[in-house]
Amino acid sequence: MPWLVPSQVDFLSSSPSQRECERTSFSFYCSVRDRLPVWRLEEQRSMATFSWQDGPRGFLPAEALLYAVVHDHRDYASFLLQRFSVRALRAPPCSFCRCSGGAPHLSVAVRYDRLHILALMLAALKDCGERRDFLDGRAGCSHAADAGKSAVHLAVELSRSDCLLLLLSHGAAPAGLEGALQRLSSASELRQAQRCMDFLLLFLPSPPPLCCLQDEPQRWQCLLGNEVFRWLSGLAPPPLLLQALRCLARSGPGQISALPDFLQQHSWQ
Repeated sequence: MPWLVPSQVDFLSSSPSQRECERTSFSFYCSVRDRLPVWRLEEQRSMATFSWQDGPRGFLPAEALLYAVVHDHRDYASFLLQRFSVRALRAPPCSFCRCSGGAPHLSVAVRYDRLHILALMLAALKDCGERRDFLDGRAGCSHAADAGKSAVHLAVELSRSDCLLLLLSHGAAPAGLEGALQRLSSASELRQAQRCMDFLLLFLPSPPPLCCLQDEPQRWQCLLGNEVFRWLSGLAPPPLLLQALRCLARSGPGQISALPDFLQQHSWQ
């Protein structure tokens, strides 16, 4: 599977039944990659044998959705979410360690920058009682490439500002501020790192203690601007524009993106 670390190939079984499962798994993977019609993919998913660990079974909707996310098959992702809803977002069991922890779909969408499919998944979670677990959950399987990271942390790490805004506006916790500061000081794509920082500040109820600001105050004051630096240091209230934009941000991600340039967050500085 493309979201698993390469070392997992060492675990592949040499038994005929398991080899057949691997063959059908790869065949289905290629079909999604080639973006075959939804009806053909569903026919293949229901007939193919994917796992033999506890007897033969077909592909789960959650496994199919991961393939759809990786290859940006929007029609298939939309079908799976409409038909199976939250069931398609439940973490599939790992084929190697057999754990089922974490919530990988949102993180995979962030890693591959699948903004459209991410929006579909967040819409499916709108009325879900476990919504918070999905939004803020971290991949628990040690074999996963993004193990231990929430979708928000990953969006900050990769400077996926549009994904980050979408997650935050749907209720994800604004975590990863310290990581955003580090990205701001070292990222090659400074504009995207700055946007991630701005979006976190929009949804941050109050700034956490940040030791790095006290260690190098002049450097961070230059990077953040005087008003934001003083707020994050606990020396002043948040800037007026920041306070005004917070209500707008909570009404939907499109509201902030549609603002004219002179009202975008970088004008706080």
